Amino acid sequence: MNILNIFLKILNKEKYKKNKLILKQLNEKKIFDLNFKELISNIQKKIETKKEINFLHSGHCGDIINSLPLIKKISNNHVCNLYLRVNKNIPVDHLDHPFGAVYLNDRGFEMIKPLLDKQKYLSKISMFKDQDIDINLDLIRELPLALEFDSMRYSFHVAGEQTDLSEEFITVDEHEKIKNKIVIQRSLRRQNHLINYKFLNKYEDVYFVGVKNEYEELKKEINNLIFYDCESFLEMASIIQSSKIFIGNASLGFTLAEGLKTPRLLESCPWSSPQQVHGKNGYDFFFQSHFEKFFNILYKK
Repeated sequence: MNILNIFLKILNKEKYKKNKLILKQLNEKKIFDLNFKELISNIQKKIETKKEINFLHSGHCGDIINSLPLIKKISNNHVCNLYLRVNKNIPVDHLDHPFGAVYLNDRGFEMIKPLLDKQKYLSKISMFKDQDIDINLDLIRELPLALEFDSMRYSFHVAGEQTDLSEEFITVDEHEKIKNKIVIQRSLRRQNHLINYKFLNKYEDVYFVGVKNEYEELKKEINNLIFYDCESFLEMASIIQSSKIFIGNASLGFTLAEGLKTPRLLESCPWSSPQQVHGKNGYDFFFQSHFEKFFNILYKK
């Protein structure tokens, strides 16, 4: 901080704040122009000129699913391959992340691959091992953007393509055994402290399809909650597809419900709401009375 800024901070706080904002914006533009402007332009050129497009994604699992509407759109005129990089470190602390300090580990890859294999618009899915990449979807975390907008649109702003998010973009078969149940997957991150799930105690067959410590936390509110350990995310998606209602916060389960357009309720977090509802059969809520109201609407259907 130079001498002028020190005096401004003391004597004219409003001007100091304006100057600070201008400098921040100039720096972000410089970063974009130097590091990303040509990359973004080249992605559009590749879509225009190539018949086969290789995508790269490093996770989270929900973000990988969020990129599928984009890939499905591009697959209308291209062969689309998706390469997943495992064990990329998360640069910030993510409390209770299922894969620890990385976005996606080897087990996460094995869990998500059967679901991706099921999607006909994906020609090839494999681990990233220095293959040539046309569209690096990880760029969204490097661009000078505040990721405070709809997470399902992240990939749109990398590729310069958009599609209708109200349409289904995941296809799975119904589960053989678990059908017509209330299904929940609620991560320990981005929980809404203004609401509770206690009213579900009056319903039978309430299933939880997340990880065990998430289940144990919610079991404190829903006494009859049943834990089901999914063998893969394909099985999780099949259970969600077959459910009467799915309930979740901003996590993989709700992203799958969005892709399937299952009757669904999104527990929105008061301090961070990157997940949004698109299209039919879906509601989001911040408050208890709305939670129970929308649940009743979907349950009666």
